[in-house]
Amino acid sequence: MQQLHAYWRMTYIEAPKPSHNGRLFTELPNQGDDRAALILHRTRLSYLVLNRFPYNPGHLLAVPFRAVAEPGDLEPAERADLMEIIVVGQQVLRAAVNPDGFNIGFNLGSAAGGSIAHLHAHIVPRWTGDTNFMPVIGETRVLPQALESTYDRLVAALPGVLAGKSRPRGRHPKSKRLDRKTR
Repeated sequence: MQQLHAYWRMTYIEAPKPSHNGRLFTELPNQGDDRAALILHRTRLSYLVLNRFPYNPGHLLAVPFRAVAEPGDLEPAERADLMEIIVVGQQVLRAAVNPDGFNIGFNLGSAAGGSIAHLHAHIVPRWTGDTNFMPVIGETRVLPQALESTYDRLVAALPGVLAGKSRPRGRHPKSKRLDRKTR
């Protein structure tokens, strides 16, 4: 049997977990230290934060500042802003860690896996072959990079994304574009 060693994880596991009483996403932006809160980017109506309990390295959350439970509860400007920040999150992940794909979505309600009633979108980078036996059999996720290192990497890529100097929008560079003859 081979052993997995991730000694840095014990500090993370033993750290006290803050009690948020359902207000995590409204309190988080008010901490005064975006790096400590893992907030990458803010707009007037929403923010982008690195998930503290990620499915994959770079797992981001796009969160409106106003606490609502459903997308339909947002004002049109808030919905548009949330979609724009989701696009920025995808672009910064593409620029910083170059995933092969993404899972982007919402978990609405506890039956759908929503553990926090404050609406938020998940932006999860995916790589070919990243699903393995550990989550299925071992009920364990192996994250190859500490959250702070992932945060630093994403923050470094953010200015280029916001300046429009990241990869072009649309298709991923590894994807194959189909022309009319092959469709």
